[in-house]
Amino acid sequence: MYEDANICTKRKGRFLLKASLCIVTYNNKNNISAALGSILEKTKGAELQIYICDNASTDGTPDMVERDFPQVKVIRGSENRGFGAGHNTIINMLDSDIHFIVNPDIMLTEDTVTQMCGFMNDNPDIVMAVPKFIYENGEEQFTPKLTPTLRYMLGGRLERFGGVFRRWRREYTFADRNITEVTDVGFCSGCFIVIRTDVFKKLGGFDERYFLYSEDADLTRMAQEYGRTVYAPQFSVVHLWERAYMKSKKYFLIQLSSMFKYFWKWRSGRKSAKG
Repeated sequence: MYEDANICTKRKGRFLLKASLCIVTYNNKNNISAALGSILEKTKGAELQIYICDNASTDGTPDMVERDFPQVKVIRGSENRGFGAGHNTIINMLDSDIHFIVNPDIMLTEDTVTQMCGFMNDNPDIVMAVPKFIYENGEEQFTPKLTPTLRYMLGGRLERFGGVFRRWRREYTFADRNITEVTDVGFCSGCFIVIRTDVFKKLGGFDERYFLYSEDADLTRMAQEYGRTVYAPQFSVVHLWERAYMKSKKYFLIQLSSMFKYFWKWRSGRKSAKG
């Protein structure tokens, strides 16, 4: 556990840092209850406002959240505008210092929110961070950490064939590196991102040209205009990772479209937040 996790705890009747957390949902009723339950149970030391931005679910997700978690603010969308656009819905509502971008399939086993608030407070040069992601059985989950390239994208899709594709994937995700210290990365996975709220606002949030996939890599790259983006393995969260794009033609085509948008935007190297 991060020793300075009490940085967000009350001192003289107030919190040192305010945190906000947003989850975008679309027919996630089965996962969101467990996710919210773990976040509310484990977060003890931070002043935290949680938002659910629902992209027009048809399974009763927003009704369930409002009924079972009245302390959570639910924003009901009229259509499914995608991951990034969903998160952008609340930008103008945020008055926090630190903002958490979280997937509905995340579960906390400790007070990761408070711990990472403390980490961000102690490292002002860091503007964005991700923890270690683990499966329910405790095994490490290897998500991308290097800046995307075409071969890394291909490696992710074709790693099941082994050989050079598996080697590219493992290189992309640091799978053969025993990372135990804070490490600068080019890709912060959107399943659990910590970002300074002022930076998130300066960037205008996610680029809404991406419906799903690559928007997190794009946000990471834009955030680097303001400071370091890092992997912080001393913190961890459980991620119920399904990799839908590996199982569905629909999601593969969405991923392919996002990949082309990403490489086109960054074709000449570093660009402004507008791309």
